[in-house]
Amino acid sequence: MSTASASGAVTWVTPAARPPPGQPDINYAPDYSNWRARVKTRLAEGNLPTEVPEGFPKQLGGDAAWDGATLAETYDWTYVLSDGQLSEVDQAVAHFKSLGHSFGHITAETFPLPSLRSELRRLSNELHSGHGFFIIRGIKVDEHTREDNIIIYAGLSAHIAGQRGRQDHKYDGKPADVVLTHIKDLSSSDSSNIGSPAYTTDKQVFHTDSGDIVALFALEIAKEGGASKLTSTWTVYNEIARTRPDLIHTLSESWDMEIFEKANKQWMERPLLHLLPATDKAHQRVSLQYGRRYFVGFGALPRSEGIPPITEAQAEALDTLHFIGEKYCLNTEFQKGDIQYVNNLNIFHARDGFVNQGEKQRHLLRLWLRDPENAWHTPQVLQSRWDQIYKGVTPETSVFPLEPYVRSAANRGR
Repeated sequence: MSTASASGAVTWVTPAARPPPGQPDINYAPDYSNWRARVKTRLAEGNLPTEVPEGFPKQLGGDAAWDGATLAETYDWTYVLSDGQLSEVDQAVAHFKSLGHSFGHITAETFPLPSLRSELRRLSNELHSGHGFFIIRGIKVDEHTREDNIIIYAGLSAHIAGQRGRQDHKYDGKPADVVLTHIKDLSSSDSSNIGSPAYTTDKQVFHTDSGDIVALFALEIAKEGGASKLTSTWTVYNEIARTRPDLIHTLSESWDMEIFEKANKQWMERPLLHLLPATDKAHQRVSLQYGRRYFVGFGALPRSEGIPPITEAQAEALDTLHFIGEKYCLNTEFQKGDIQYVNNLNIFHARDGFVNQGEKQRHLLRLWLRDPENAWHTPQVLQSRWDQIYKGVTPETSVFPLEPYVRSAANRGR
């Protein structure tokens, strides 16, 4: 059953996934009243830690700890390509096509941008050492074929973060390294198998993807809604550490996280919050890595009954992340042709529900990227997942689907 926000925009379309036995009263759609009631109950029970775990910072500072309500006063996150830069991009497209290579061979060398490259490298530094996100604006999507838009997207990205990650391990029923995926509503044709809001018009709650950098290229926007919402996880961390340090303990302890793919074991144990010690190149950092659906299910992929249910503390922590994320978020209204780059290690994101109509069919292309020169340290507990994403991806095995499909980790029919 659909629900709507105060503005009338659709927020929830997909019915809640069936909860497993013993699961707290929580599902994918956060309920503010339930959250506040759970907070009240847990505080009344008492005996909660009053300090953050040993080694964790009491507060984090710097450009990466921002408030969406005031950020525009000090940071312009939109980089608009000039006519000269767009001409250079077109020349790079022509050069790459002249080589006769497959898309997997798109690199900074095969997509040369002699003037623009220095700006793109500066923007990579902004991702890793600054505010953690930016938007490139000005690509004229309708003046290019789907193939050329992909070349432009992958080519620009190669100068920002040159390593592309694997988002699916098979395509068209065969083993493959799918490095580009489509974020588009496919519910009208495949709703019985969809286990992720990425393929619906539903609101997406705050979450992270996998990998270092998440890039989204808007081929088309919705008739209404669909705003991208970004929040500094450091700002959220600071508020939780100040007001509810016990939840920093909860988030940094082991959780049973579902694996929505065929595996010998259907879940893995790991924290959601990770401490990254100071190095000779960087101060101490924390990183948040999680998706709500891996603990409560979504649509056709409910949480499996064989996995231990989450605890009341974990349920509170999930809602706390979401609602504090909303408190400090920034809405970046996609324009057609925008490419949004986000540091997935210190920003989490959400999406408003949306309405498609006629030619206004929201359609994004996604890349998971890594810049070896600027990359953050990967926590050991995440290394196996990072290896699944980045290790062994070659130009020859890379697949860039031209049309949308539901990837394996979001597909009940996988």
